[in-house]
Amino acid sequence: MLHRLLFIILSMLLSFNAFSASPAKRVISLSPHTTELAYSAGLGPVMVGVSEYSNFPPQAQSIEKVANYNGIKVERIVTLKPDLILAWKGGNPERELKKLEQLGFTIFYSSPQRLEDISAEVLTLSQWAKDPQIAIDAVAKFNAQVDVLRQQNSNKSKVPFFYQLSEKPIITFSGEHWPEQVFSLCQGENIFHLSSASYPQVNEEQVIVRQPQVIFTSPHAHTNDKFWQRWAGKLPAWDQQQIWSLNADWINRPTLRAVKGITQVCQYLSEARQNLMPQ
Repeated sequence: MLHRLLFIILSMLLSFNAFSASPAKRVISLSPHTTELAYSAGLGPVMVGVSEYSNFPPQAQSIEKVANYNGIKVERIVTLKPDLILAWKGGNPERELKKLEQLGFTIFYSSPQRLEDISAEVLTLSQWAKDPQIAIDAVAKFNAQVDVLRQQNSNKSKVPFFYQLSEKPIITFSGEHWPEQVFSLCQGENIFHLSSASYPQVNEEQVIVRQPQVIFTSPHAHTNDKFWQRWAGKLPAWDQQQIWSLNADWINRPTLRAVKGITQVCQYLSEARQNLMPQ
């Protein structure tokens, strides 16, 4: 399996490069998902700053907040003197990151798009940890769980779905962008897979014409449970009562907890397949 091959290769690289980066003493994370990755890599004990909404693991909530959706507290970060900063490529403001680079700080840019990227980033970050074995064990467990889920769902029929990220405006995601792999592993077929935009804004009619069997949303999207009721008789997902809410942190964050998101999505899609079977 690709997961297993990747794990073996990266483990070998770590064995040769374990001392290429000195263990970090002070680490700052600028997004919730990099905070999770840092803990998975064994960097939890040296975290001195995190971003707002870094709520997992629970101990991260008590760490000083140095970033939010409005920006990064550059002056405070300078005062904290981190020897490693974890940033979200494309998610954190580039101008402030460039300033931190110019000041000489080491920045690790995270941008996982595939499940394999999550494993790779955790293992890479472990080179700054005192005990890289924490990451190796966590990644091995994650890869094994993903392999089992992939095998269980590889031969199942595809189910057209729509993932509603927000209500006003209605935003979704296209193929090749996170969290596409979470859904595709479960044989979910994204009705906006071919959209040219990464996170397209769509209207209700565009959803209806594509006839999704399932609509996924989440509390994070602040959607009304009755939002699609006006399309009764024209929208399979509504008519079959297959509009389900997902755990946004499991789905939207590319971390080792993505395996929980995969499990949740696969269970819902399996239920949809059962509903489609002749009685």
